[in-house]
Amino acid sequence: MKKIYAICLILFSLLIAPFILWEITPEKKLAIAIIDKTVTSENYREHLGLTWLLKYLKYTNNDGTTIDAATNYFGFVPNEESENYKVKELPTNYDNFDVIYLADTYGVYNEDLPWIPKLRAGSRSQKIYGGLQQNEWDAIENRLHQDKKSLLVAEFNTFASPTNEAVRESVTQYLGLEWSGWTGRYFDELNPEKNPEIPQWILDEFGKSWDYTGAGFILVNDLDYEVFVLEEEPHIKERGIHLTFTKEGIQQFDLTESPDYQYWFDIVTPNTGTTVLANYKWDLTEEGKKLLQQHDIPLEFAAILKNEHTSSTSYYFAGDFNDISETPYFYKIKGLQQINSIVQKFSDQAFYWNTYTPIMESILKQFEQTEIKENEVRAEELQLHARIHNNKMEVMKDGEWNPLIMKGVNIGMGKPGSFPGEAAISEKEYYRWFEQIGEMNANTIRVYTLHPPDFYNALKRYNDSHAEEIYVLHGVWINEELLEESLDAFNEKSILDFQHEMKTISDVIHGNAVVKENAGHASGFYKSDISEYVIGWILGIEWYPEMVDNTNQLHKEIGEYKGNYFETKNAQPFEHWLAMQMDVLTQYEIDNYHSIRPMSFTNWPTTDLLDHPSDGTDSEDLVSVNPNVIYTKNEMDLAGQFASYHIYPYYPDFMHYDQKYQNYVDHRGERNSYAGYLHDLASSHRLPILVAEFGIPSSRGLTHINEFGKNQGFMTEQEQGELISEMYEDMIAADLMGGIIFTWQDEWFKRTWNTMNYDNPDRRPYWSNAQTNEQQFGLLSFDRHKIQVDGNIAEWSAAPLYEKKQGDLQKLYVDHDERYLYIRLDYNPNGKGTPKLLLDTVPKQGNEFIVNNDTIQFSNGVDFLINLNEQNAHILVDSYYDLFFYGSVRIICC
Repeated sequence: MKKIYAICLILFSLLIAPFILWEITPEKKLAIAIIDKTVTSENYREHLGLTWLLKYLKYTNNDGTTIDAATNYFGFVPNEESENYKVKELPTNYDNFDVIYLADTYGVYNEDLPWIPKLRAGSRSQKIYGGLQQNEWDAIENRLHQDKKSLLVAEFNTFASPTNEAVRESVTQYLGLEWSGWTGRYFDELNPEKNPEIPQWILDEFGKSWDYTGAGFILVNDLDYEVFVLEEEPHIKERGIHLTFTKEGIQQFDLTESPDYQYWFDIVTPNTGTTVLANYKWDLTEEGKKLLQQHDIPLEFAAILKNEHTSSTSYYFAGDFNDISETPYFYKIKGLQQINSIVQKFSDQAFYWNTYTPIMESILKQFEQTEIKENEVRAEELQLHARIHNNKMEVMKDGEWNPLIMKGVNIGMGKPGSFPGEAAISEKEYYRWFEQIGEMNANTIRVYTLHPPDFYNALKRYNDSHAEEIYVLHGVWINEELLEESLDAFNEKSILDFQHEMKTISDVIHGNAVVKENAGHASGFYKSDISEYVIGWILGIEWYPEMVDNTNQLHKEIGEYKGNYFETKNAQPFEHWLAMQMDVLTQYEIDNYHSIRPMSFTNWPTTDLLDHPSDGTDSEDLVSVNPNVIYTKNEMDLAGQFASYHIYPYYPDFMHYDQKYQNYVDHRGERNSYAGYLHDLASSHRLPILVAEFGIPSSRGLTHINEFGKNQGFMTEQEQGELISEMYEDMIAADLMGGIIFTWQDEWFKRTWNTMNYDNPDRRPYWSNAQTNEQQFGLLSFDRHKIQVDGNIAEWSAAPLYEKKQGDLQKLYVDHDERYLYIRLDYNPNGKGTPKLLLDTVPKQGNEFIVNNDTIQFSNGVDFLINLNEQNAHILVDSYYDLFFYGSVRIICC
């Protein structure tokens, strides 16, 4: 009998042990904000799986209360009994939360409400509430940027419709992913009569043409509602889709693959620096793969992505991983999760129990153990990757200092179709440019200001995968308007703005910045550390001489600057100001990153330290900004400094008038005013000199002439290349540090003085103006030259605008691209007269007659007359169209 009691006692102990073990497990407080805007009924299925798991793992609210699916979330709150609802607004401040879980932000629409009768879910109807708003994301982002540790977990439908594009871009950038709008789901049955889960809006869109049956994938583009189907027979080898874990995912979660995933998924790809922990895996036929390719959808795409930030970690689940319709009522049993992973192995809940729960448990455990380390980036020794030595730049490579003769290009932020302030250049474009820059044997790029994160991501990716790195000279832009308004560099607003920009860019190059959106300014999450490739700072802009002169007058009693890393000797006030800014940036980088690099500031001939008695203006030799009077000290003696100048051969005018430049004989034995100026400048400096800008535009338009043919415009690309090469040779002959060509890419948004009044400034980025030289400095052209004017008619694909079988003019064709209007005439060259084309380009102005022809009158004014006389072809323009002629007449007459 005792034996039976003992056995019963053992069995009873085994039975109650899981309950006891759960009860004695310590509770853990978790300050979590669950956001779910898509609660269409009181089953709370979009976050039910999460709250059950938190309760099972003994996480409680900060006040010790149990986490409950019905109350512990922010978003839409339905009341099925009263057939009503309310909205629990998202927090405006997350300071009291450490974990933020974005379960779903899609929202609720009229027909989603459970008390609205419907045959099938998914009809399009009016939105009641939904989409992540900018102020809501800003509040979340503010918490994630704090020094106190934080965790963000986001799921499918975090940034999709109806969230607007700006918020979507900000969220995806923070999560480190790209999304083209594609989503998908596997269905065991595509016949809507057999499967009520086929969304009604898809059936409405297709109508009777939806005749799919059997298993398959429905893929939907959330941005344009394009839909296509992968069917079982022609497209799919093996049913379903599941997760396969990467090396990093296996290490973190101890999982290799998941059961089949049953719900909607995003098709996303990682940005540079994002860790992929798992990918989706589906088994498609060659025909299925081709169909994906037609829609630019990758065969393999990310399922779980992770990003480490300074003090926060983010995860993105590209699916409704937490979605479960019901969970066990009782949860206070140790091991219940593991039991269900076995029991539910072949059910539609298998993914939740075998994949989601162990993943979330691991993430939360890792977050608990995370400690924010102070000054993680600080090294024992001062980090120095470049230095000025023997009047040359040297870079550290493989533990040794190597001289670097700089040969590079400036890169601006403009591209066709966008203003530079839109920061529209993509990582893919930057990377392609870096490959082309590397192929042309350049080793350096210079940027003037903060670029979008894609620039830094692409550069790091390029340098990490190429033996010959591309180095960066990074500029810090200053607000020109503030300087011109105040004419005082010591204006407090200017200084604060400039120093904030310096510190921001210092954080950026170390991959440690989140820059808020600001019109005309790059922004986003900067995580790529490129600091080892940044070989120097070049601060500021081409200084406005009146501002420099006025600053010197206003602060003439200021004296010398004596900082920690820079000081001045015999300096003017503006030079004092420059040394102070250089000191601030150096101090900040040492304090925060224990790192330094060579220093310089922008200069140009207008404010050089030379005397130019031949200058005939009041401003081109008004004042000097002398780099010789600024000295390094202490640790900056290790890095050094250099002088930077923008030097072009055609401007200022003293280049033409000064006889010592005009008569200078270069290393080729030829007269060369450009080489003469370089020689004069080099001999006057104690510092090494970099020509940080030089170039020739390959435009049809012309604005300045150089006696030796180095003109600002009216140059072919061949001439542009030859003259740029000559100028670079002049720099090397003058023993300079090298030269940075202006510029890498053509900049359609630019203007110039003799064409700017002929176009619409708001439309400049959208077309290429052959007359505007400022647009054509780039080595990289975007012009298509759709039709070559070479007599080959094969390129003319459009139908003629005019066609007549009889008469001298048989056909008229007109075509265009972003640069030119193309006109083709098919006519009888032996006929009477010669063709004349009349163009009306400006409404309500122009000639209504042709000179020397009284028989023809026009109701619309004609601005251009093109005479295609074989011996004397020419174009005439209405004099009223000539702004310079018209302006001169007005000045003289009125």
